[in-house]
Amino acid sequence: MKIFPKETDFFLIFEKAAANVTHAATLLVGIMEHFSNLDAWAREVHELEQEGDVFTHDIMRKLNKTFVTPIDREDIHALASTLDDIVDLIWGAADRLTVFKLKESTKWSITMAKDLLTTVEFVEKAIKKLKEKNYAHIQEYCIEINKLENRIDRGFRDALGHLFEEIQDPILVIKWKEIYEHLENASDKCEDVANILEAIVLKHA
Repeated sequence: MKIFPKETDFFLIFEKAAANVTHAATLLVGIMEHFSNLDAWAREVHELEQEGDVFTHDIMRKLNKTFVTPIDREDIHALASTLDDIVDLIWGAADRLTVFKLKESTKWSITMAKDLLTTVEFVEKAIKKLKEKNYAHIQEYCIEINKLENRIDRGFRDALGHLFEEIQDPILVIKWKEIYEHLENASDKCEDVANILEAIVLKHA
């Protein structure tokens, strides 16, 4: 029986979880751009969503068994949950494309998906700087995440404006509105991650 259990590398798990989110966002861009074989694409994203659940459960399980953590327990919990929320929303958008039987993409969905990918890439970069305590770079990346969240917000408003002004089919409006909301909500969760990271920086810098 070990009196002192092996130290858990939470940062490594976070890096894997963040990379998983980036992979999902990359697939979403591919889906929006190519808009073919949607079921196959969605299955791939779903596998990543399940992988994200595994990372989250792993972090929570190890958190309950770890006495001393490298950052505050509530920050570990919040960061794990919010990263999982991002990949859940990406999967939700991909899933609805297949459920709604949509036939073609829109320029707004492509732009929002690309901006979301750029955002989660910054999230991944920021998380990679946690272990080495490179707080200056984390803050820089968080600023970029906030800027991109604002840009996606503007894209969301433009997309809704087009839907309500140009699309005559009310069912199509409802379908795309829900997908746009998933993309915008995923962006909001990225900003939540940035806020958590900035709070960690303030505590430890």
